[in-house]
Amino acid sequence: MGASCSLPCSLTSELVNYDGNFPYANAPKGIYQTETTYLGIFPPNSFGLYDMHGNVYEWCQDVWHDSYEGAPTDGSAWETGGNTKYRLLRGGCWNNYSRNCRSARRFFKYADSLSNGRGFRIISSSPVISSRS
Repeated sequence: MGASCSLPCSLTSELVNYDGNFPYANAPKGIYQTETTYLGIFPPNSFGLYDMHGNVYEWCQDVWHDSYEGAPTDGSAWETGGNTKYRLLRGGCWNNYSRNCRSARRFFKYADSLSNGRGFRIISSSPVISSRS
């Protein structure tokens, strides 16, 4: 089972260069978002998922482990072993370097720490209706 993506992708310079401070290959600077944005502002990725990185780091249920050795393979949270004082965060954040804004980015913080650059994703089996106009 897998997903496919045809290239070239039809991303605009505003989407590719979301941070706007680091233009690449002489591309024009994008709009610099100095704060979090509403969900769904940007188009979904090739898997149909929205907002996978760059808005806020997302808290994960997993405790921090230095590597994936021994991790569950069934999709369940990894709550045993590791350092139980820390929880895993993923995805990069609006106030972070662009190199860190990727879903594979992972790091840890104390589970009770606060930041305007951290949040969590609510997963629903039914469509979420936005109250935006």
